[in-house]
Amino acid sequence: MKKSYYIDIYEAWCKRCGICVAFCPKEVLAKDERGYPRPANLGACTGCKWCELRCPDFAIAVLEEDHGQG
Repeated sequence: MKKSYYIDIYEAWCKRCGICVAFCPKEVLAKDERGYPRPANLGACTGCKWCELRCPDFAIAVLEEDHGQG
């Protein structure tokens, strides 16, 4: 089963620099009308965490979805 991910964006810390959008290799993120990053194609997320690692403000986190397996 393919893993799925959730992207948590903490707007209070985000300065809307766009680094996360620019570094996403699968173009999962896009800027919304206010300039904040938003998942535009979440199904394409591979969980690489490039957006999380590149964010200078620690405003984004990539979390693996829990499907109740275990």
